[in-house]
Amino acid sequence: MSYHLFEVFGIELEYMLVTKDLKVNPIADQLFIKKTGAITSDVNNGKIEWSNELVAHVVELKTACPTSEIEDLDELFAENISEINKLLKGFNTSLLPTAAHPLMNPATETKLWPHDYNEIYELYNQIFDCSGHGWSNVQSMHINLPFIDDTEFEKLHAAIRIILPIIPALSASSPIFEGKVTGFLDSRMQVYKTNQKEIPEMAGKIVPEAAFSKVAYTKEIFEPIRSAIKPYDKKGILKHYFLNSRGAIARFDRGSIEIRVIDLQECPKADIAIAILIIETLKAIVNEDFILLADQKEWTEIDLFEILDDIIKHGEKSIIENEAYLAIFNITKGASVTEIWKIIFEKLKKNIAIKHQETIQFLLEKGSLATRILNSLEGNYSEENIKKTYSKLAVCLSKNELFTP
Repeated sequence: MSYHLFEVFGIELEYMLVTKDLKVNPIADQLFIKKTGAITSDVNNGKIEWSNELVAHVVELKTACPTSEIEDLDELFAENISEINKLLKGFNTSLLPTAAHPLMNPATETKLWPHDYNEIYELYNQIFDCSGHGWSNVQSMHINLPFIDDTEFEKLHAAIRIILPIIPALSASSPIFEGKVTGFLDSRMQVYKTNQKEIPEMAGKIVPEAAFSKVAYTKEIFEPIRSAIKPYDKKGILKHYFLNSRGAIARFDRGSIEIRVIDLQECPKADIAIAILIIETLKAIVNEDFILLADQKEWTEIDLFEILDDIIKHGEKSIIENEAYLAIFNITKGASVTEIWKIIFEKLKKNIAIKHQETIQFLLEKGSLATRILNSLEGNYSEENIKKTYSKLAVCLSKNELFTP
């Protein structure tokens, strides 16, 4: 079924399975067996579906069907998280939030999903070596947004490209890998940039190319991917829709664009508030409230990537100097990306439910989850102290509460 712009939405949240002492536990198949009585990669649980992709220590929760009811999705996800944690209790295991496990060693702790689609995952592993952080230690939220034809695709893709670079300022939650501060508030996106370096056509500049029709997108993005993968995929197993790894990917087979640059938060309350702010911002850009469509289409992926790249490192503290980008939001001189989001929020908050307004206000005042994690650690990066903070984050997830250091 086809849907018009902003008529429905799809949300996906990825969580890692860990024991009570935060050791990675690859038992997603055991969880699904306990729920359904059989080995499966997908569990239908009413309005929310549970699934697995690639690695055995990650569970994805997603809206089972496109939904127009997004306001209370946080509560629906929270209910499913509670159910999963109850099922995992017998395994001394629970779900862990944030975009990256702070202590995981991917080289020794990665286990690929051994069941459905294993042939695809094994081929990915042969090409890219999926034992790195960029494959096995990256949990995110995806937002899926519909379009019905080329006219709507043009508007949606143009708007997403404009806003994509500043999204990690809201969502960065991955400042630590293997017990060390990486220097990037969004370490997940830092490794996302390079985890497919063997075939650079797959991720491009993360910000998609300026392609605003199916024909143009196929020529600019899909055809180079198909050509580049051929020497590695002799049997033609891998499809271009799955190989496209930009920060937003077009699914013409589904009539949707999926946004992938959003780190997972400490609880669905935060995830859904961020999703709603992004959606409302996109509505305003599509409506040309900030910038005309013709001007949106002029932006190159290179210029937008420069903004994104600095935000991946500095998060909400990033200072944007690009005057043309600042002018979109009526700012005349260098400003932090937080100032941009405050301007956007002030303009759009009347369209957002009070409970989500309060969460967004909290994020804009207290900082990204990555910043709050580092503040909680207070410069002490011992394994014990890291476990203490991330155990608190697991409690936040179980209670659907925001994390305060």
